[in-house]
Amino acid sequence: MLKKAGLTVLAALSMLVLMNGCAGIGPKTVTRDRFDYTKALSDSWKKQMLLNLVKIRYVDAPVFLEVASVISQYSLEGQVSLGVGWSNSLVGGDSQTVGGSGTYSDRPTITYTPLIGEKFTRSLMTPIPVEGILSLIQADYPVNFVLRICVQTINNIDNRYGGGLDPRAADPEFYRLIEALRKVQRSGKLGMRVKSTGQDERVVMFFRTEDADEIFQEANLARQILGLNPDAAEFRVVYGAIAMDDREMAMLTRSMLQIMIELGSYIEVPAKDVNEGRVQGFAAEEVSDIPPLIRVHSGASRPEEAFVAVPYRDNWFWIEDTDIPSKRILSFLMMLFSLTETGDRGQAPIITVPTN
Repeated sequence: MLKKAGLTVLAALSMLVLMNGCAGIGPKTVTRDRFDYTKALSDSWKKQMLLNLVKIRYVDAPVFLEVASVISQYSLEGQVSLGVGWSNSLVGGDSQTVGGSGTYSDRPTITYTPLIGEKFTRSLMTPIPVEGILSLIQADYPVNFVLRICVQTINNIDNRYGGGLDPRAADPEFYRLIEALRKVQRSGKLGMRVKSTGQDERVVMFFRTEDADEIFQEANLARQILGLNPDAAEFRVVYGAIAMDDREMAMLTRSMLQIMIELGSYIEVPAKDVNEGRVQGFAAEEVSDIPPLIRVHSGASRPEEAFVAVPYRDNWFWIEDTDIPSKRILSFLMMLFSLTETGDRGQAPIITVPTN
């Protein structure tokens, strides 16, 4: 009898130990939650961006929701009951009862902030600062890649623009210019620095070249196309369409909305939508040997293996998982959003959430 009671008590104590071991769940959730939420946020951002590119292609208004905060609260509670009874009577028997219960809850709280008003203007309609573009080039992003996406005009030489009411092809000199600059950059002889002039600071671009060097010829070609002084080694870089003199490079940069309109013009749309007048089926004329910035396919059914896919107007639009250039463009857009952020965004409050 006592042996049975002892076994019952031992079982109850074992349950208590096990439940107490599970009570400290806080540290165990950090790795799992950080990975899961990071993946979920990344996937949702890609889908949101692609959907907005498609909507712009269809002359629909883009809508952005930012995830302002993610708070996940956990609770694990357990209860164990124990009852032991015995009798000296030959008729009555001994009794032992063990009971246990537990509850586990996960209560995530996700806060969304719509991109409207001043924040919409700042993030989508503010031109990317010239300094930000030069920082990307200085960080070894290909100059032809950056300028083709982010710049509308350089010294009155127009880039391609496929959106809006009046799409246009790029000036032939534009592609020659960015390829010449890329060759100079690849050689390590293209640089930028900040130059102080009194109370002002100016950003300058310079070429480190030698006479009769092959890269010297490419740098001279860039100077010639831009109308720059052939004897000058460095040039001021400013925001604008037309330079003031032959020692200045004027860049009319694009806003994020302009970049999205441009990228949206490359999206493949169903012929049925074009024939019914739901979307324009043409874009600016392209140079045959210049690949599109992004390739977005469309179809009636969801693709099996895609980097990102979204439904819109009874069709699916997607980027192939094997399309590295298009994947790079979509990832690059996230970085560009950070360059358009100006002013004080405010600091998010620090919140401590208990895990029971």
